[in-house]
Amino acid sequence: MYKIIRKEIFSPTTYMWEIEAPDIAQASRPGQFVIVHHSSTSERIPLTIADYNTGRGTITLVIQVVGKTSKEMTSYEPGDSILNVAGPLGEASHIMKFGTVVMVGGGLGVAPVYPQLRAFKEAGNHTISIVGFRSKEIVFWEERFRYFSDELIVTTDDGSYGEKGLVTEPLKRLVSHGGVNLVIAIGPLVMMRACAEVTRPFGVKTIVSLNPIMVDGTGMCGSCRVSVGNEVKFACIDGPDMDGHIVNFDELLIRQRRFDKYEKIALKRFDSSQ
Repeated sequence: MYKIIRKEIFSPTTYMWEIEAPDIAQASRPGQFVIVHHSSTSERIPLTIADYNTGRGTITLVIQVVGKTSKEMTSYEPGDSILNVAGPLGEASHIMKFGTVVMVGGGLGVAPVYPQLRAFKEAGNHTISIVGFRSKEIVFWEERFRYFSDELIVTTDDGSYGEKGLVTEPLKRLVSHGGVNLVIAIGPLVMMRACAEVTRPFGVKTIVSLNPIMVDGTGMCGSCRVSVGNEVKFACIDGPDMDGHIVNFDELLIRQRRFDKYEKIALKRFDSSQ
């Protein structure tokens, strides 16, 4: 059992858990994820490790309500325990001194960008962060990003805070001026694909963190299969970091929608039972 020691509500659909998991915290590296199994009757869901603290023996997860399971998990409070957390899983991000690294996070993707930002900064890079949200009310972790960023750009879709528009606009501005050595983009698939298309003409290496449907997280089920270049990869063991310029996003978007009908039914049944 893994005890929740802190919970923070970011918005009506986004919340954070800090979980007591000393062994996982000790072994965690930026870019890795865990599989959470919160009760004996629940499904297993993959969540990127948004932060870890070896001193406190904790890991931090940021969760967005998108279906029955994530909505059910909102009822868990500090002091409650969840059944199982498996991890850390996946390949750690390749952290080294590249020069200028631009970190792009969109929505919930802002959370998993954070440990990479901290690691790239500590490796001696010049770091520029672009974080995008729908509106001011759901902005989170701005101060955390400001601490490790040489430059921070906040965007909102409705213009209620920071620059109005999508994260791709400041990204295009930065790469077109030159001097950017690496881009890390994490967020919805359409956002990561758009970032990769922005950087492609400029030849700037762009790493995306894929979040396909997973079951076991160990390469056995094949659910997270994705085409990358001329190869078939599994996001759970070969990723989640991939070269954004050669990921087949069209195929991945189709695979992501294959259980939509059943997820809607499960959520409707859950809501009607409350």
